[in-house]
Amino acid sequence: MKRKTYKTSETVDFIVVGSGSSGGIMARELARAGNSVVVMEQGPRLAPEDFEHDELKYRNLSGITNNPATNPQTFRNSENEVAKPVSGRNPLTYARVVGGSSSHFNANFWRLHEIDFIEGSRLGPIEGASLVDWPITYAELEPYYTMVEWEVGVSGLAGASPFDPWRSKPYPMPPLPVKSSGVLFERGARKLGLHPFPAPMAINSVFYKDRPPCVQCGLCGGFGCEVMAKSSSVWTVIPEAEATGRCEVRPESYVFRIGMNKAGRATGVHYFDGDRNEQFQKARAVVVCANGAETPRLLLNSAPDGSADGLANSSGAVGRYLMFNKGGGAQARFEHPLNEYKGANVTRILHDFYDSDPKRGFYGGGGFDARSGGPLTWGQNVPKGTPTWGPGFKEYLESYTYWMNCSGHGTSLAVESNRVDIDPELKDAWGVPAIRVTHKDHPDDTKHAKWQVERAVEIMDAAGATQIVPGEIGEATGGVHLLGTCRMGNDPATSVIDKYHRTHDVRNLFLCDGSSMVTSGRGQPTQTIEALAFRAAEHIARFARANEI
Repeated sequence: MKRKTYKTSETVDFIVVGSGSSGGIMARELARAGNSVVVMEQGPRLAPEDFEHDELKYRNLSGITNNPATNPQTFRNSENEVAKPVSGRNPLTYARVVGGSSSHFNANFWRLHEIDFIEGSRLGPIEGASLVDWPITYAELEPYYTMVEWEVGVSGLAGASPFDPWRSKPYPMPPLPVKSSGVLFERGARKLGLHPFPAPMAINSVFYKDRPPCVQCGLCGGFGCEVMAKSSSVWTVIPEAEATGRCEVRPESYVFRIGMNKAGRATGVHYFDGDRNEQFQKARAVVVCANGAETPRLLLNSAPDGSADGLANSSGAVGRYLMFNKGGGAQARFEHPLNEYKGANVTRILHDFYDSDPKRGFYGGGGFDARSGGPLTWGQNVPKGTPTWGPGFKEYLESYTYWMNCSGHGTSLAVESNRVDIDPELKDAWGVPAIRVTHKDHPDDTKHAKWQVERAVEIMDAAGATQIVPGEIGEATGGVHLLGTCRMGNDPATSVIDKYHRTHDVRNLFLCDGSSMVTSGRGQPTQTIEALAFRAAEHIARFARANEI
């Protein structure tokens, strides 16, 4: 198929900044609605065979993620400290390829529950946090959750969990085959009276939309899928957007500023092309889907007058309320080999502890799953008391196939001082002011994570583990779930976008990604981000038809 291209001198209807979970959907829906669309992606476009299962390269050397050598960031715990780089890595990690982080996600696709949208009114204020209701409800988003499952592709078993929210349709594919870790996790959980169930995953379990089922390679999280079984936007919605003949995906196009005119309207984007030459693409409207780190960074670097307040920030909320999803779990060793290096990372989860329970003495809820990690990553995290050299270390490394993880995924409270802003001195390799991260866990987040560790130990003990290593809970110094930094709301004084994802301040500027989320959810936000994108695209296309952009 010959791919559509537009000239920079042409005024397209929409520029979509970012090609990940939300950007790919936005591009497809706007193009199918008859609009001309250019998708700007910082990184290259890789073919399936270009992805590698090189743990060292992908996990430690920024193979497809933002590289601290060229895209550095700084970190601090409070605004009273001087932010500094984190040794060897960036605090906020995300992919820089066409498909964004949907290319390398684990593919856990949990819906939010009804409670997630109304916790502020249900639980009341929490000291030191901003726990507020969303401007939309689960009922409003449910049709778009269903759209994600059927249009993008999710495998699972509807009705398998007594705690699941209501749904209008079952999953389009059956669940993936259960792994050893899933069997043991289920055994332990049921012994404790809990309700494990097949994990909903954005991975094909059967042929679906001309893509094959999972080949059980064992390396999902952090890696691209060379057979296209994982429902990443680069294999799903982006080709469908291009098939309209109205969408161009422009890789290696690094947007660093949104163009504005004197009337206060977005006019397009300034970007660096693959040769680092500055370009400008004209557009009637701009939709930023760059993730919860790059979206606020772009706004803060886009003030027409160069002020530190940035663009679309009359509320002062741009970059604030950064949430990661705090969680706690345990490693467990069993008598016989589990061979966890094969199969999708996760096949069983439970949501018995999903809701926040005041009886626990702190805010927080979430879920657990059984999972594995790659051998290199696992071998670099040696439990306390285990030798790190000699025969004892050798025995530990050779025991890899006997181990699994019981992982807890939980909530993070929105705290105003937790934020992404611009470092006053550091710039990236293109000369663009770099990200500065300020973050300190709310005490309830830490308490809940420690509580999750205790539950994980109980589950693994009930499953018959011969050795259990409880997870250590420390202060978060970064994350991959980057949420809340341009939160939606009805009040322009306290939020950045309205419930249709239009910025309160700029009529033809829209934002849709993890930054839109008002609360963190329970540890797996991607399906919600994609549902929000389907919903936002429907409304934005309607605005375009009515000439309201």
